[in-house]
Amino acid sequence: MKSIDVRGEICPYPMMKTADALKRLDPAEPLEVLTDHAPALTTIPWEAAKHGRRATIERVAHSEWRISLAPGPALSQTELMADLARQLEAVGGHE
Repeated sequence: MKSIDVRGEICPYPMMKTADALKRLDPAEPLEVLTDHAPALTTIPWEAAKHGRRATIERVAHSEWRISLAPGPALSQTELMADLARQLEAVGGHE
């Protein structure tokens, strides 16, 4: 699995680096993004959705998260917002 580390980066760079990495991957290949920038927990999943990816957010430290991006079924904007809100609540990404 391809992985990128965008810790220490602030918006818009985590999302931009993720979008660049997604463009270079095979559509079936997953991507893992490590970030310590809470706003990226919303910008990266939105960008990933444009590339046909579903995001799974996991807290790995106090202010550090892993966003796993894998191919998945397309979601409507409403479904994407609901899924994102549920995940952010679960991982405390709204600090």
